[in-house]
Amino acid sequence: MNRDLLAQAISAMRHDLRKTILTMLGMAWGIATVVLLLAYGDGFGRAINNIFESFGAKAVGIFPGRTSQQAGGNRAGTAVRFTNDDIDLLRNVVPLIKHISRQGEKNVIAQSGSRTFDLDVTAVDPPVLDIWNLTLAEGRFINDEDNLTHSRSAVLASEAKEKLFSGANAVGETVRLNGVNFQVVGVAAPRMQEGDNNINRQIYIPYNTMDSLQDNHYLGGIWLNFEGMDHNKLTQTVRQALGTAHNFKPDDLRAIFVFDAEKQLDQFNIISLGLKVLLAFIGTVTLGIGGVGLMNIMLVSVTQRTREIGVEKALGARKKDIMFQFLAEALVITAVGGILGVLLSYLVSFSVGSLTLYSAMASHAEAGDIRLLVAPKTLLIATSILAVVGVVSGMFPAMRAANLDPIEALRYE
Repeated sequence: MNRDLLAQAISAMRHDLRKTILTMLGMAWGIATVVLLLAYGDGFGRAINNIFESFGAKAVGIFPGRTSQQAGGNRAGTAVRFTNDDIDLLRNVVPLIKHISRQGEKNVIAQSGSRTFDLDVTAVDPPVLDIWNLTLAEGRFINDEDNLTHSRSAVLASEAKEKLFSGANAVGETVRLNGVNFQVVGVAAPRMQEGDNNINRQIYIPYNTMDSLQDNHYLGGIWLNFEGMDHNKLTQTVRQALGTAHNFKPDDLRAIFVFDAEKQLDQFNIISLGLKVLLAFIGTVTLGIGGVGLMNIMLVSVTQRTREIGVEKALGARKKDIMFQFLAEALVITAVGGILGVLLSYLVSFSVGSLTLYSAMASHAEAGDIRLLVAPKTLLIATSILAVVGVVSGMFPAMRAANLDPIEALRYE
């Protein structure tokens, strides 16, 4: 029975091959649009995730400020200052912290041979390698022994290395920071850098060694990452703990500033989801236009084959037989058009490769561009939309054919 329906459908499509082909192309264009728009939405989401991953998707930065509310006998405007005691406090209060690091910063005169530049020194603890998702191009990163011994070791970011050593080897060489000698133990790989951001012009040194450049008793900031805990709850716990220790109210947002990368990512994911829904709607509308074309050609086919329908009914064909016959034709056209559309979408995605997004604003940011990769989930969603459009477009002409009066159909000229 199914083979007979398919054979009838193919035979009917051959009757007016040109219109059938044009209708298939319309459906193909519609499904290709749906697939590519959904792929674009997925690519946008992946690009945003890649951007945050490159800086540490679960990184939390905590920086001291000034109170804006009176609390614990202290008046508003009191400066908050972090010390090493706050590191121990956070370790005890937030047990799900994976890594934690102190941070200090200072602008210095960096010298290597005859080369002299103004660069920023960032003093950190070894765990910052994992918190910031840093990767090394050469050598090693700062380790615990460097911190314990106040070793004058330095890791150069990519542009800092180029400025100080150009194409020469840097690992094992010496740089002078404000006149103090440091040995280069590693070179960091380039990171995404936007505008005037100096992330690739940093020089990393052990936090304890910062005392050779400036007083490091008070911390410039604290960085940490975590697992198995909601980021909002972690932020709240951090504020409560530090508020108790430094006599400020936890809801005093100016007392400390908390940068939560996962919160930022969640906000971008909401935007990404909205974009996907919008693109899916636009694609569905485009495919719907192809469905209108399919419905039109099927209505024309019903009109042209009115006498044929009358003969079939006179020979005993039931309503559902007629309906399935015309619905099968519509679904065959939809299926062939869908296959052509999917092939077209793959061709376009492979030929386009990636579309510029973050690399237009930042250097070393190719991972933040949109790649049109057609995922199985995208095909499933697009195929579902196509099936609905095909059934809806074919059902009305099929029902019209099934409901024709056989006597009136036989009289039709």
